[in-house]
Amino acid sequence: MSNQSLPSSENTQQWRLEVQSLPSWLKRPIGKASELSTVQKIIKQRQIYTICEEGRCPNRGECYAQKTATFLLMGQTCTRSCGFCQVDKGHAPMGLDPHEPEKVAESVRLLGLNYVVLTSVTRDDLRDGGASWFVRVMNKIREFNPETKIEVLTPDFWSGKNALNDQKERVKTVVSANPACYNHNLETVKRLQDRVRRGAKYDRSLNVLRYVKEFNPHIPTKSGLMLGHGETKAEIIETLEDLRSFHCDRLTIGQYMRPSLEHLPVQKYWTPEEFSEIEKIAQSLGFSHVSCAPLVRSSYHASVCATD
Repeated sequence: MSNQSLPSSENTQQWRLEVQSLPSWLKRPIGKASELSTVQKIIKQRQIYTICEEGRCPNRGECYAQKTATFLLMGQTCTRSCGFCQVDKGHAPMGLDPHEPEKVAESVRLLGLNYVVLTSVTRDDLRDGGASWFVRVMNKIREFNPETKIEVLTPDFWSGKNALNDQKERVKTVVSANPACYNHNLETVKRLQDRVRRGAKYDRSLNVLRYVKEFNPHIPTKSGLMLGHGETKAEIIETLEDLRSFHCDRLTIGQYMRPSLEHLPVQKYWTPEEFSEIEKIAQSLGFSHVSCAPLVRSSYHASVCATD
């Protein structure tokens, strides 16, 4: 019997057992309720989204306390169907909210954020994949909050009949707005891309990072991996070497945690000691900043990383 065909009560019980069986190092308090409620109230009042909430990030309380948050632009419905991601999927996402740039900028001001990460669902339905929307939101944030630094975490911008040429131009559009850091995640090793990142390709993602450096070598680039999909240590090292070959500066590596029974199962829980070993390898390869631990996520300690 498949997970999807389990009766509701049995499905719920199975999920509870899976959560309870998590290794001890993956269990942590979510943070102060007051810090969470303040952010949640502001974003809900404005009908905007953060990946912190949509993805139920285990670090969101810590990040909010450090005056950092990651906003999810262009709605909450992604046009792709990755096997690991909790964000809603669909082929007909909502239209863009013309007031979103101002709402995000106002939220940044009200929350007193020093460092903001802008990410988005993948919008293959949009003419430029949403590249110009990133710029609109960045410009509005700077208008309201001139001192706030902005990092972007973009999709691969691969869509349309002329995807090869369009991808490069879309990356150029975002780079032209001069973000403090440009992040694009590989998510997993080359062998597992089709299984984990449906609709994405390893080389396409590496090209995003390559184009950033071509257009502006002074902008730090960043990428991230999730461990636990069945990758080997040798494959991880190969992936890190590929990232460095395109001068990727910063790196995040964390443990994949299954959001629900409908998502890909975890193949392995890597131990903190194994993460520490991989972190040392990454540092030896020349990454300027490495965050590598079970609960690390893409924007973890982003503001700290930016000051190193």
